[in-house]
Amino acid sequence: MQDPLPFAFSYQSPIGKEFSMRHQHLFICLFLLALMPLSAKALPPPSPAGGNYLALDGIDDYAVLDFETFGLLLPEGTDEYTVEAWIYPTTPPADDIHAMILSQQVRMDVVNDDHVGWERIRNTIDWQKGDLFLRIQAHVTRSGKVSETGYSPKALPLNQWHHIAFQANGHQTTTIVNNWTASSRRTTTIAHDLLRFERPKDFVLGGFGKKIGSKLHNHFWGAFAGYIDEVRISTTVRYNVDKDGFTPHGKFKNDAKTVALWHFDEPVGTRKFSDASGNAYHLEGKNGAKIGIPLTVKTQ
Repeated sequence: MQDPLPFAFSYQSPIGKEFSMRHQHLFICLFLLALMPLSAKALPPPSPAGGNYLALDGIDDYAVLDFETFGLLLPEGTDEYTVEAWIYPTTPPADDIHAMILSQQVRMDVVNDDHVGWERIRNTIDWQKGDLFLRIQAHVTRSGKVSETGYSPKALPLNQWHHIAFQANGHQTTTIVNNWTASSRRTTTIAHDLLRFERPKDFVLGGFGKKIGSKLHNHFWGAFAGYIDEVRISTTVRYNVDKDGFTPHGKFKNDAKTVALWHFDEPVGTRKFSDASGNAYHLEGKNGAKIGIPLTVKTQ
């Protein structure tokens, strides 16, 4: 008996070949469909202001104006001001971390919903499991001494954009989160001597590049994970909180009351961020802080 032809087992009819190719094509389509939700989740969201934004990994990166070069941003004696930003938190900090969004004369930070010491606060605000808790405080001068204002905590859901602001006028301070507000009557004159505070005097966004321990409390000042956009510091009250629907749209405007303004619209990957106020407060990204990639560009 003769041996089988060498091509006997490799032969495939045109019908079988077409059937195999169809199955292969179907498998590829199903694989790509399975990847789509993962890819969409991984892509950064569009900023409400349009354009790019500052991306922070929550480990050790941050943007800074060093104090030795730039000093304090709000002039001595200032008692009317607004400090604001758009933020998009992506990852809660560890249990012992206050994740720093912004710090100098005004401080903005978040903790996770299990943070020790916030048991009483959790019973006084509306929140859901997985939220962050935001705290904003100003360093003010009262009777010749520097102190911190009280704060009105607010829950922040992850993976959403939030407009956050702190504004002061005479004897009233107001914390703003989207269209929610909380006001208190207290001293508002901004502090110009921060020596008694445990944190560096640099102006920073996103942290300090390392964990900084607190001598008074059992926690650390650490890094913020997520995105920050449209940071503006002004020597005026920007928002009329007595009306509904005052959340800003589009990019923040520059005017005579603007001390510093960062749009973060530099090309993707940029690590130096221009001040649009004209006062040359140009931020520098440290440890990898850079411009992120938006999913879409939204203009208004």
